[in-house]
Amino acid sequence: MTRRRKQKHEITGLIALVLFGVFAVCILSVLLTGADVYHRLTVRDRDAYARRTCVQYIATKVRQAQSGSAVSVTNFDGADALALAEDIDGETYVTRIYCCGGWLRELFTAEGGEFHPEDGEKVIEARDMQLELEDGLLTAVITDGAGTETELSLFLRGEGAAA
Repeated sequence: MTRRRKQKHEITGLIALVLFGVFAVCILSVLLTGADVYHRLTVRDRDAYARRTCVQYIATKVRQAQSGSAVSVTNFDGADALALAEDIDGETYVTRIYCCGGWLRELFTAEGGEFHPEDGEKVIEARDMQLELEDGLLTAVITDGAGTETELSLFLRGEGAAA
């Protein structure tokens, strides 16, 4: 009879060990699935943040311009640049927003100054920015670091603040 009890205890112990193993595998698979979902959501949110921030940055800069006529599209060392002119104490200064070296950059200079694109402050990662200004409508197509294009269209007001 003791032999039978010993076999029963061994089988019970083995069943408990197998159940524990199954439980551990289930927990591990749930954790790995959750980590993968969290990673994908984080990447998606980071990319969306970069796109929104880049577009909102440009829109805010244009809206802050003294007038719609102070906004122009220029060529800065072979790349499109958004030029925002402003008068400070009788002198004209220009803020240029452009892409260079994988970054959206901003450069604030006196009008006519000689500067290089690398001199601008890095704002946010962006591969390219294409600009068009026609009949008061500014269209910007920005390619972010992940290669996703986002388009922004703004209508510039005449003598009032840019919109």
